[in-house]
Amino acid sequence: MFASCIFCNAKLGANDAIEHFPIGRRLAFDAAKGRLWVVCRACERWNLTPIEERWEAIEDCERLFSETRARVSTEHIGLARARQGLTLIRIGAPQRPEMAAWRYGDQFGKRRRRHLVLAGAGVAAVGTMMILPMALGVGTVGSASFLFNVSRAVYERYQVKRVRTRLRIEGAPVGLVLRRQHLDKATLRPHGSTWALRVPFDQERDLSDAELRATPEVLLPPGIQEGSNPEELDFIVDAGLRAAARLFPAVNAGGASRDQVESAVQHLEETPDPSALFRRIATRHRGETGSRLGGLPHHVCLALEMAAHEDIERRLLEGELTELEAAWRSAEEVAAIADAMFLPDGTDAAVAAMKREADEANEPAG
Repeated sequence: MFASCIFCNAKLGANDAIEHFPIGRRLAFDAAKGRLWVVCRACERWNLTPIEERWEAIEDCERLFSETRARVSTEHIGLARARQGLTLIRIGAPQRPEMAAWRYGDQFGKRRRRHLVLAGAGVAAVGTMMILPMALGVGTVGSASFLFNVSRAVYERYQVKRVRTRLRIEGAPVGLVLRRQHLDKATLRPHGSTWALRVPFDQERDLSDAELRATPEVLLPPGIQEGSNPEELDFIVDAGLRAAARLFPAVNAGGASRDQVESAVQHLEETPDPSALFRRIATRHRGETGSRLGGLPHHVCLALEMAAHEDIERRLLEGELTELEAAWRSAEEVAAIADAMFLPDGTDAAVAAMKREADEANEPAG
């Protein structure tokens, strides 16, 4: 079993209610199709579980759901608050818009609330910086305005330069670093009869050790060509979809309202095939020059993120469980590194010694 989200590497938590799957505080299951997801409470994305761990757990979820009185249901989807704080989402046979609204509504809504909270905190902090000096009689309107401009410039520079994700091409010795400035300049463009995602990047060697530990990377398959300059690559079709699944959460970091999510779902309904949707967007807005991500309508970016993630899950459901387990193991490794960063030296050795002592104490007398 795996305990970390494969998307954001946050801990998934634990439950005591599902005997055969004690991972996660929110589980979604589809008994008819044999699917079980752990919903990450940090990023609200759905982690598909390995097939060998699903069946008994799905039976446990079905039984607990039916026993729980505190539940609400539509014709196709139900939500139940089970014991020990576990939440269950039971999937019946929903239409795609209903399923997408359930899957992505919480995710984009949570991002939006977090974005509004951070923006409000920033405004309050800057306001305090402007008002406090004048209240104490040590500043003027001019100096407060200067502080405001400096603070805004520092924050904007931080946002532009902050590492959003790292990509590594299979067989390549150096990883690619993508910052906000790269995402704004990335473009969807036609590539013969298909499409490509052109992305500028920095080299991984420019990162500090702290940034390397804090920012996980994703391994991409072949299907990549050089762009128009040495620090630009074209990710073609399959590689583009996998790269998009990492890029668009950063592009859509501000989240979305319910109406925006509904508009995105409608856009996705018009072109259900992910690759066809990306091709359509690549040629629709800017012709042969492509569509710059920073200039696309917001609901279009939301639809592209949904499509990229659904394409990855489709591949996993078609049998690529080795890739799924590799993704989860990578998440576990990153989570372990992140946890260890805040522990004092010698903690691991001390825990190992205590485990040995406990084992020795529990050994039957010879």
